[in-house]
Amino acid sequence: MKEGTDVFIIKAVLPVAESFGFADEIRKRTSGLASPQLVFSHWEIISSDPFWVPTTEEEYLHFGEKADSENQARKYMNAIRKRKGLYVEEKIVEHAEKQRTLSRNK
Repeated sequence: MKEGTDVFIIKAVLPVAESFGFADEIRKRTSGLASPQLVFSHWEIISSDPFWVPTTEEEYLHFGEKADSENQARKYMNAIRKRKGLYVEEKIVEHAEKQRTLSRNK
């Protein structure tokens, strides 16, 4: 907190890929009372492989057959590909069930 004022200063590191729309979102959620100042800090390589799939039995037990937890590197890669209009390999429907009718049978 800045002494003598009611201003809070918060410093955080945010990936550039997640910073798009960040300022608008902060203003919207705080009713315009907060305004971020985004400054480039540094480059950092993402250590995970975007094409990784579980292969060993231990990985299958830990991550599941489809590795349901989101792979951040793949998420960033797909977002960039979508933005540039390139092909993105994604499944639209996975484990679909039969549609249920909400009306009563007479």
